[in-house]
Amino acid sequence: MTNSLHPNGPRRTPLPPAERPVAGVPTARSAPSRPSDRTSEPAGAAATTAPADATATQPGKPRDAFFDNAKYLAIVLVAMGHAWEPLKGQSRVLEAAYMVVYAFHMPAFIIISGYFSRSFDMRADRLKRLVTGVAVPYVVFEVAYVLFKRWADDDPSLPVSLLDPWFLTWFLCALFIWRLTTPLWKLVRRPLPLALLVAMLATTSPSIGDDLDLQRTLQFLPFFVLGLCMKPEHFQLVRRREVRILSVPVFAAALVVSWWAVPRMNPGWFYHRDSAQELGAPWWVGPVMVLAVFGCSLLLTASFFAWVPRRRMWFTALGAGTLYGYLLHGFLVKGGDYRGWFDHKWLHRPLGEIFVTLVAGVAVTLLCTAPVRRVFRFAMEPSMEWAFKRDATEPARGWAKTPA
Repeated sequence: MTNSLHPNGPRRTPLPPAERPVAGVPTARSAPSRPSDRTSEPAGAAATTAPADATATQPGKPRDAFFDNAKYLAIVLVAMGHAWEPLKGQSRVLEAAYMVVYAFHMPAFIIISGYFSRSFDMRADRLKRLVTGVAVPYVVFEVAYVLFKRWADDDPSLPVSLLDPWFLTWFLCALFIWRLTTPLWKLVRRPLPLALLVAMLATTSPSIGDDLDLQRTLQFLPFFVLGLCMKPEHFQLVRRREVRILSVPVFAAALVVSWWAVPRMNPGWFYHRDSAQELGAPWWVGPVMVLAVFGCSLLLTASFFAWVPRRRMWFTALGAGTLYGYLLHGFLVKGGDYRGWFDHKWLHRPLGEIFVTLVAGVAVTLLCTAPVRRVFRFAMEPSMEWAFKRDATEPARGWAKTPA
């Protein structure tokens, strides 16, 4: 006699066939990800680090062509600006262009770095990437640049000091500090006004000195914090057609104002590495200039973003290698300066200046390519598994990501 509750006997109804999980719906094994974990990593620079890896995406997520394009174009402008330095003293037009470029190229890069640092916390794997992707390259290239100057500039007495960043390495030092403070900026109510207040106070404090280039780190801080506060829709706003149209007169006006300001204004305000007193101004001018320069830089950065292509271009893949171009092109620029390459008179004429500009763009482009990255990956993206303990939570995170 069969059980009335089980007319088919002890046999159970078979389970339905397994179905693929619906996107966005957590399964029994996959906990829903936190909003902070859904952001791609850093041109900002979130997990991988520095100009180059500052915008690396999380595994399995496609890179956003817009940010890779923006990083590549910004790093080209950085290289061009450095190549203009030995030439600009005799050309008012070049000096005006130099001032305009310096008003936005690093702010644009730093904003992207902050945007892709939004998911940074003190988790072990992210701290490890911060060390291997920022701290280690800083140490390697700080030493390398000093040794290079000793040899190329015949300056054997130049000391090696990890506390005083030289030339390009200040950005790595600053990025390390900014990213470590990211949890604090995500905690406070008004992070951007607070960051601006810190920058304003820094300009009134010449006693800060050169250790870790803290003056520049603090004065550029508002751009990083702004990136932390930004959302994808903010970048969509500046990529509209009307913004692109308005950016043309903005850049034209900036060039005219810069041409007028060349003999009247100290360009050191755009370098953000000195206090007001060190620039020969009263202390109260520092906070005023922080707000004025921040506004100008923000306007030019938005105009720059408006013209960055959104689709994949021939140079999009190079956006993943901007750290390499950033750190390596300095050897070419400084080597040329030490060896007198910029002393030729024809380079100080318009055609010569155009030639130097093109060479700088081509050189930094080549330094961002895959073959160069393979050669120098040991210094810029070292694995260093031997230096770290195994993260006890890593297997659990891997299991949680496994589809049910």
